[in-house]
Amino acid sequence: MDVGCGAGRAVAELAGRGAQPIGVDPDPRMLAAARRRWPEQDFREGVAAELPLDDGSVAGYRADKVFHELTDPAAALAEARRVLLPDGRIVLVGQDWDTFVIDSDEPEPTRTIVHARAGTVPSPRAARGYRALLLDAGFEDVTVEVRTAIFTDRLMLPVLAGLATAASAAGAVERDRAATWVAEQTRRAESDRMFLALPLFIAAGVSPKR
Repeated sequence: MDVGCGAGRAVAELAGRGAQPIGVDPDPRMLAAARRRWPEQDFREGVAAELPLDDGSVAGYRADKVFHELTDPAAALAEARRVLLPDGRIVLVGQDWDTFVIDSDEPEPTRTIVHARAGTVPSPRAARGYRALLLDAGFEDVTVEVRTAIFTDRLMLPVLAGLATAASAAGAVERDRAATWVAEQTRRAESDRMFLALPLFIAAGVSPKR
């Protein structure tokens, strides 16, 4: 099962590997797109804390960059326990929104912008809490690893500009200050000096035998 399946690409990839996946998403528009692209797959509308599945009906649970959007990650994991078979496997992937590593000549505004953007996310630090959340939910054999994505070209400029815009909208930095910061990042990109690192946390566990 892929929770927060969006337009369904991961569901199709899992099916291509011989699985019989179910995609769940709360957005009817995304589900409509998924069904158009892969009409043979099983897509269902639902939210992480109230899944449209029976007790003990799936062997695997996947959520990629979903838990930071949840106001109650613990409730979602209780629901994951409900639908998973004994010895079913859960995998969570996500970034910590307080941990954008950005090279800048102005470290103080950079910290302010990153933390202000994190403040607009329901659960910005869910990823760093994956291990504790899984253990608290009763999962066993919990593991966590991190993969760091590094970006050094202008393709990520819209992401950086989005951070600054969100921080300005939240009142954390003045609009002119945010614009100056984006201008510096633009200069860095144009001179091949931009650096952005995003750690992605991958946590896994096993549902206990009942």
